[in-house]
Amino acid sequence: MKLAPGARRYALPPLVAAVPLAVVSPPLGALALALGGFVVHFFRDPERSPPPRGVVSPADGRVSVVREEGDRVRIGVFMNVTDVHVLRAPRAGAVQSLTHRPGAHRPAFSKDSDRNERVDVAFDTCECSMIAGWFARRIHPYVSTGDEVARGDRIGHIAFGSRADVLLPSTYDRADLLVAEGDPVRAGETAVALHADEPSNN
Repeated sequence: MKLAPGARRYALPPLVAAVPLAVVSPPLGALALALGGFVVHFFRDPERSPPPRGVVSPADGRVSVVREEGDRVRIGVFMNVTDVHVLRAPRAGAVQSLTHRPGAHRPAFSKDSDRNERVDVAFDTCECSMIAGWFARRIHPYVSTGDEVARGDRIGHIAFGSRADVLLPSTYDRADLLVAEGDPVRAGETAVALHADEPSNN
């Protein structure tokens, strides 16, 4: 099973501690082993296959935000601790900039999470935001300015619970949306919007 970067850093301490703890206190050893197993599961990084057309979800989870911002539409996805936390490119394009914005660490499902620490990735075709939650304080982008990505490519991950947004181009409106708040989505596989003039594999 492929794992996201950082898995060893978080998983090894409880897994190593499980051995001596099992001798001293079997329940504590089992707890440490379970914790290490949870961390490994959390950092899993499965392969994904994008559909032929459409803007794909940047994250696993449920749609928590659908709103208009001027002439653009934002779709936010809340990731539970049980979801895969590797983020993927909603569309093919070139990375124009990465902007780190310090902020609070409110629960990622709350309205106040818009003020949380985040990394905004501006592509030439859309924008994607990686937003930290109350417990997740480690945002790890995989891309740099100038990188070219295909739709569904890995672009980063956030450790332990968070939110990811895609800000659609101004040519999209609510009529182009394929999801609503509360819908489950999968990163790189679920199409969240489709424009009538959009070519395949874009």
